[in-house]
Order: sequence, then C-alpha cells, then structure tokens
Amino acid sequence: MSRLIKTVLLLLVLALVAWLGWRVYRTVKAKSQQPRGRPPVVIPVEVTPPGRATLRDVAVFTGSLVGKSRLTIAPRVGGRLEKLLVDVGDPVRRGDLVAQVDDEEFAQQVERAKAELAVARASVQECAANLNAVRREFDRIQTLREKQIASESEHDQVQAQLEVQQARCQVAEAQVVQKAAALKEAEIRLSYTRIHAVWEGGDETRFVGERFADQAALLTANTPVLSLLDISTLTAVVYAIERDYARIQAGQSVTVTTDAYPGRTFEGRVTRIAPQLQETSRQARVEVDIENPGLALKPGMFVRAAIEFEARADVWTVPVSALARRNGQQGVFVVDADGRNVHYVALELGVSEGDLIEVIRPVPDGPVVVMGQHLLDDGMTVRVVAPESPAAAGAGGDPAGAAAAGGAPGGMR
Repeated sequence: MSRLIKTVLLLLVLALVAWLGWRVYRTVKAKSQQPRGRPPVVIPVEVTPPGRATLRDVAVFTGSLVGKSRLTIAPRVGGRLEKLLVDVGDPVRRGDLVAQVDDEEFAQQVERAKAELAVARASVQECAANLNAVRREFDRIQTLREKQIASESEHDQVQAQLEVQQARCQVAEAQVVQKAAALKEAEIRLSYTRIHAVWEGGDETRFVGERFADQAALLTANTPVLSLLDISTLTAVVYAIERDYARIQAGQSVTVTTDAYPGRTFEGRVTRIAPQLQETSRQARVEVDIENPGLALKPGMFVRAAIEFEARADVWTVPVSALARRNGQQGVFVVDADGRNVHYVALELGVSEGDLIEVIRPVPDGPVVVMGQHLLDDGMTVRVVAPESPAAAGAGGDPAGAAAAGGAPGGMR
C-alpha cells in the first residue's frame, strides 16, 4: 500500500515539474520574439499658447431683401393698352403718366354726354318760354274772371295748365343736373385711360420693378400693368431659431452683408419681430430695415444679418481647433512644463467668435494642443512640431518658449 502511494506521489511531482517547465519555455519564447529596446509611442502635435482677446457674441441670420413698399399700377377701365411710357428699372416720380389706354370710346361717351346736356339745357329754355306764355294767359283769365267775363271753368283750366308747365320746367331742370352728372362721369372715365403713378407718403421717386403687360395688349379693369418699388429703404426678412429669438429686440443694430458687394457692410435696425414661431421650422420672422444709400441694394438679394448680443473685452481664449471632448466634457490638452507630456483639462467655455473661444475657468497653464489632440489621452508623450504654414509658425516650436510668449498664468483658475 505504501509503495502505491509513493508511486502516485512521484507521478504527481513529475507532472508538476513538466507543467512548470512548459510555462517557463512559453514565457522565454514570447520575450525572445519581442523587439529589444522598443521606445514608447510619441505623438507629434502642434501647440499654441492661450491668449487674451475681445470676443463678440454675434448671431448671423440669412434671408432676402424686399422693397419697403410695392405699388401695383393697373387701369380702372378696360381697353387696348395704347402707350406704355416706362419700362423695368426706369425711375418714376409721383404723379407721372406711365401708360395710356385707348380712349376713343370714352371720348365719344364724353361728346354724347355733352350733347345730351345741351339738349337738356335747351329743354329748360323751351319750358321757361312756355311757362311764361301760360302765366300770361293765366293773368289774363284771372283779370277777366274778376270782371265776371271769364267763366270759372276757363279759370280752372288755365290754372291747371300753369301748374303742369311749372312741373315740366322742374323736370327739365332736373334733367340738366342729371346730364351734367353723366358728363362728369364720362369725363372721369376718360381720365382713367391715362394711368398715373400716385401713392401716399414715402419717397418722391420709385422704380419700375416688373412689367406685366405689353403695348397693344387688351386689358380688363384692374389688370396689373406695372409694379413700382420704393428702394430708398429696404427690408431684410430673416428667420431666427428659438435659441436666438428671445435675445432679439426691436431697435437692435444690425450689420448686413451681401455677396454682391464683398467687403462692404450696410447698417440696419430690427423693426418688427413676429409674435410666434412657425411650427414646421420652429423659426420666427424678423424684419430689419436697411438704409440704401446710392440704391446699391436691390430687392431679392440674399443677405446675411449679424446681430451683436454681447461683447467680452480682454478675456482668455483658446483656438476652437484645440477643443477635445473626453468623458462628455469639452476641454484641451495642455503640454507639461517639461515639453514631453500632456494632461487633459476640462474647461468652462463662454463666447466664441471666428476661430477663438472664451475660457471662463480654469485658464490653461501652458501651451494647448491644436493639432493631433484626437490621438491623445491624459499623460501621453508628445513631440511638439512647428506648424507647416509660416503664418502659424509663432504658435509652434519650443513649448517652454510658447508658454512664455502666451503669458499664461502660473497656475489654474
């Protein structure tokens, strides 16, 4: 029995020694296959020091220009368009004749009304003569009646004739008034054939924006012929999202630019804000009135309207390109004082303008990585390289020198 136990124990010891030898062999072999003296991973990066600048909180809205007012010119009577005296782009002064409809029919109506008025006036004269004759006959019969020569029936008959003639004269005089009114109406309709540009208020001169009809076209009453635009002041119609809507107020100054005039700005002011947002786009209509000196701007142009909500003077900034998100927070990678390692700093950010963003707290205590940060983690080793473009050369180079140039504080805040 003891011999059997010894045999089992010997086998177990041999198996344990064999397993340990196999593990040692695998470990030695794995180490022998690794390259000797492999250096740690070094990430090349570009850096720049934090700086100080004045940033403006500016929102830019896009939209189109419309005329301050738009007047549609249309005839008040139908007919053939005989003359069209202006065309697209022509200036028109208040009261100018711009078109004329064929007036032959209306001129004939005026002549007929004049003739009818003349007939009515002649009827009045005839009636007055007849009335005088009947009145004299009535006076004669009245005298004979007083002398008991004329009978009562003769007197009544002449009196009735007098009353009838007086009524006829009243009708004739009323017809004169009626025919005079008809003549006035015909003259007014004739004047409608001459189409004048008439408007209330605004500038004395407007411009033809569109032509809707050609000469010799057959028009009906109120058919549009021309549109006149007042472009001395234009309105930029833009739309604001919910985030900016609450910050926009009537009277705010607006700087307007357009691709038609690169580098040139126009000044405007917010005049109207819609009291509601559109459900489909969640945007609200905002109107900006813009003075148009020299009439350079035209309705329909695409514009950008910039509204400044806040200006932050002399604040700490870093480039927007330096930002990296780690663990759900925005921050930057800062190069350590030795220039070899980086550490991640989460930042509280403020206003951004262009390629700079405000750092509220803490201010980085060294140069920040602006290229290559997407490859970094906290504590990694880096190698600072100079930027490729000459314009950015001052931001690269030696990290210690960059930190000195940036004037960053010695610690975090």
